[in-house]
Amino acid sequence: MWPSPVTLTGDHVILAPLHMEHAPALKEASADGALHRLWYTSIPKPADMQAEINRRLALQKAGSMLPFCVMTPDGTPVGMTTFMNIDATNKRVEIGSTWYRSSVQRSPLNTDAKRLLLSHAFDTLNCIAVEFRTHFMNHQSRTAIERLGAKLDGVLRSHMDQGNGVLRDTAVYSIIASEWPAVRANLTWRLEKPRK
Repeated sequence: MWPSPVTLTGDHVILAPLHMEHAPALKEASADGALHRLWYTSIPKPADMQAEINRRLALQKAGSMLPFCVMTPDGTPVGMTTFMNIDATNKRVEIGSTWYRSSVQRSPLNTDAKRLLLSHAFDTLNCIAVEFRTHFMNHQSRTAIERLGAKLDGVLRSHMDQGNGVLRDTAVYSIIASEWPAVRANLTWRLEKPRK
């Protein structure tokens, strides 16, 4: 299996292999800010959390996803993220299906999580590229992706049916291996600079 389940630990976050035992805390995290009501993204309703964990674990078993539970340094689950659309032959992954409870958004947690995931992808898995995809209208997500140093590859128009009567235009971004040293330096600087 490529990539294999692993726990990644940073100063502001722990990314642990997703398990059903995380469901109660993730239900509470999803309810924080009623994230499931956002029309331009897909965040599980608290009542659907077990089904979402089962879905992600089934994709892991099929070899197309490696799901993580996102936790604060004290081990409290606050969200989910994944390596998805895994292409072992071409050494490519997408970082996606990410969400965090409202109370930890705009904290160092996301920057640290992305640094850990990108480091694992490029330094351990020897990926040639890492992709990020988001709804064209999800400006918060697009800004965060661009802040990482990812470049816009393009927009897939009417790319997918979201199941709510809306066709999603998908903005596709990537970081390639040769860009990783500069991206890593930028992420490290962002984590070390004083916060106002």
